[in-house]
Amino acid sequence: MKNKKNLKIFSGRSNPTLAMSIANSLGRKLGNVSISTFADGEIWVKYEENIRGCDVFLIQSTNGPSENIMELSLMIDAAVRASADTVTVVIPYFGYGRQDRKDQPRVPISSRVIVDILTVMGSNRIITLDLHSTQIQGFAKIPFDNLYSRSVIFSAIESEGFDPKNSVVLAPDIGSVKMSQGYAKNLGMHFALIDKRRFAPNQAEINHLIGNLENMDVLIIDDMIDTAGTLVNAANAAFKKGAKSVTAIATHGVLSDPAIDRIEKSSIKKIIITDTISIPKHKLIDKMEIVSVSNIFGQAVDRVHNGESVSALFEY
Repeated sequence: MKNKKNLKIFSGRSNPTLAMSIANSLGRKLGNVSISTFADGEIWVKYEENIRGCDVFLIQSTNGPSENIMELSLMIDAAVRASADTVTVVIPYFGYGRQDRKDQPRVPISSRVIVDILTVMGSNRIITLDLHSTQIQGFAKIPFDNLYSRSVIFSAIESEGFDPKNSVVLAPDIGSVKMSQGYAKNLGMHFALIDKRRFAPNQAEINHLIGNLENMDVLIIDDMIDTAGTLVNAANAAFKKGAKSVTAIATHGVLSDPAIDRIEKSSIKKIIITDTISIPKHKLIDKMEIVSVSNIFGQAVDRVHNGESVSALFEY
């Protein structure tokens, strides 16, 4: 049964292109909202249309997290004060997702802080994609849906025409083993693993590679590419073990410096990322392909608006 309440979709400034694609997938247009930054850096938000009694969906990735999170918080507050019936935040890339535990004395659990902010401001639901740590969902006292990019990633891999018998999915670290094994199984490919020890943030040392890569096409699949240190080290280790080619695949292209320089100088054949993060023009390179997850989010928005189950979007 279709929901008779109005559905309104608005975009923050972090990724308007993806937001527009999500709206288009539902045959809708983005709502009209004004967002500006004053000379002193303060952010100002105003909805330019009536949202009273509406199901409001706010699309905002939180890369470059501090400013984008603040902007999203103000959008939530403005929607609540304008008497929106529900406010759902759609966060394609969830910033601070790697700070999900107290692993040292006197440090915050930053993921919990972000969830608390979104909840206290008045969000009724959070929707995101490929969380770095799925336990973050447990921080929320409101529904928190973690969608998966697998269908889009599978299609991108299949379009590359790999021969499963001569291809291997290489897990770049222990944390990505379960995901990599799932891809290897569903693609009918071999599986290999790198035992990586991290001594400092954004620094990693490869200790041991387990598996046969001789004359194989190697796929390195991870949830994100940040500085690309882990990726390039894994690719170098693969080539030392006789790999024929290396293709990197990730949901989130964070691409902090010096990621692009490292990738350009590496022997990696191609990187495939999704559009959860808007990539600036100066970081677009020839060996990069961007695939869209707009339909995944579009389905989620439609299901939530109509009171339908979102669980089907969690399946392989």
